[in-house]
Amino acid sequence: MAEGSVSLADVENSFQKFAVHGDTKATGKEMNGKNFVKLCKDCHIIDGKNVTTTDVDIVFSKVKAKSARVVTFDQFNQALMELAPKRFKGKSKEEAVQQLYGLIAEKEPANVGVTKATKASAVDRLTDTAKYTGSHKERFDETGKGKGKAGRENIPDASGYVAAYKGKGTYEDKVKEA
Repeated sequence: MAEGSVSLADVENSFQKFAVHGDTKATGKEMNGKNFVKLCKDCHIIDGKNVTTTDVDIVFSKVKAKSARVVTFDQFNQALMELAPKRFKGKSKEEAVQQLYGLIAEKEPANVGVTKATKASAVDRLTDTAKYTGSHKERFDETGKGKGKAGRENIPDASGYVAAYKGKGTYEDKVKEA
């Protein structure tokens, strides 16, 4: 290998990371076509001009065994040998392969486009209890915490002799006056 070249171990390390990406049963020894395309996209081997996803799929199909759906690291290297001259036109095959290795070495699968839980401003506005009006604001205390059942229902006071008697606790005062 030439001076300043990338070690094959670094490339194999990236190969293993991409091989297990998204597959819980993967061992890291073999890579499927979907992960091969992902590696090519994430490592910028696919540039949209010289190398497209179609090119990558064709090369993958060419290097894998006839009935297999995965490639080993050796077959992966063969695929890179075929893609390198396409990606780096005008360079010698060795130079192109080294530059390709440079793109791949120490890379990990990017989780671009993975859904993140976000709280949109509309949700903030709708769940801000300080902005509630009417009977809805009765359901929350000053801190914005819900009161539970007490905030939803009018619970009758059944403590007096007569149901819904408004003058509770005033009898003693009336007797003393007399």
